[in-house]
Amino acid sequence: MAHTSAVAPREQSFFKAIGLNTEAITRFINAYFERRCRTGEIARLEAMSDEELAKQGIRRDQIVLHVFRDRLYA
Repeated sequence: MAHTSAVAPREQSFFKAIGLNTEAITRFINAYFERRCRTGEIARLEAMSDEELAKQGIRRDQIVLHVFRDRLYA
């Protein structure tokens, strides 16, 4: 029995390539917005004094690691 398709093989590979690019673009956009949303948290913590950070158990050189801890250690 022959396999038939409504879409020619060349078009299938085109749509597959578009799908892969769409997935990559979606991942990029999600990463961009996640990073952008966390920029405010980084700025807020950087504006604190060392004493205020110490009360929260954060050192100044660990601010970025603290903000992204769920992504780095997940």
